[in-house]
Amino acid sequence: MKKNIGSIERVLRIIVGLGLVIWALKGGPVWAWIGIVPIVTGAIGNCPVYSIFGIDTCSCCTKK
Repeated sequence: MKKNIGSIERVLRIIVGLGLVIWALKGGPVWAWIGIVPIVTGAIGNCPVYSIFGIDTCSCCTKK
């Protein structure tokens, strides 16, 4: 699977995802469990939605 998420974006996705999941665990709204998605996509470095639209923010992977 080709990486299409840059390193800064990966870190931000994981931080935001963890924040949402922690909020959900502390009694936040049910929709906060959506934080699992950015955690997973940040961890694997690939976003399926980016693949559909041809977006690539990974500077190490872009073709020059």
